[in-house]
Amino acid sequence: MADKTPDLDRLWARAPHAVRSFDPQQIAHLPSLAQSYFAHAIAPGAPLAGAVRLRMHGLIRLRRWHKFRAVQVITRDSAMIWRASVRMRIASIRGYDRFVDGRGSMKWRLFGVLPVVCAAGADVTRSAAGRVAAESIWLPPMLMDERVHWSTDGSGVAHADVTLAGHPAELRMTLDHGRLRSVGLLRWGNPNGGPFREIPFGAYVDQEATFGDYTIPARVRVGWYFDDPSRFDADGKFFEASVDGAVYR
Repeated sequence: MADKTPDLDRLWARAPHAVRSFDPQQIAHLPSLAQSYFAHAIAPGAPLAGAVRLRMHGLIRLRRWHKFRAVQVITRDSAMIWRASVRMRIASIRGYDRFVDGRGSMKWRLFGVLPVVCAAGADVTRSAAGRVAAESIWLPPMLMDERVHWSTDGSGVAHADVTLAGHPAELRMTLDHGRLRSVGLLRWGNPNGGPFREIPFGAYVDQEATFGDYTIPARVRVGWYFDDPSRFDADGKFFEASVDGAVYR
């Protein structure tokens, strides 16, 4: 692999370590729906992890659907790198998406050598910040930060207001006895080209699994137009993933 993106390993190495353990009293001030989420996702006494390293596989739509395998690191201080290999018939595309030090970028190469996509800038950063906000569901201690404001609307949906590197997002988390069924937000993007704008974006959680002290989404369907299920299925869905492993530290 020509582009090994060593930043992923450095990000994992430099990630903050757990400094305290989970105690339900730490969330006693939150709405009961939010409390049920954390009680379901984090085992009592678990170290509140500063990072997670995920292994996953699935399908990604790049005009057509293609198989991929990926490794991802997410840290409590809102950094993320997703490194993947996408199989496209006789070819493969390798590269990464990342949000590090408050800046987003992506770089993809055919056979890991020939440039295919190389993007950065304000729009990419804002979109990447929304992605990391959504993917905080794989690192629940991120959502326990005192700067996250929780509320509920009485319909089984918890709202978490988060800000990543100056980019605010409101997560709408549908919960069933603490189990996450879906997460949605308005995310900056330009699916199918055109100008960047805020578009409903989200993920349905089809299966969860427990890795060590954490119970997290293990099979997800992700895409745009999340407010319209029929359009989501027909035009918005571009990513289906299964998590094969998750290591917390």
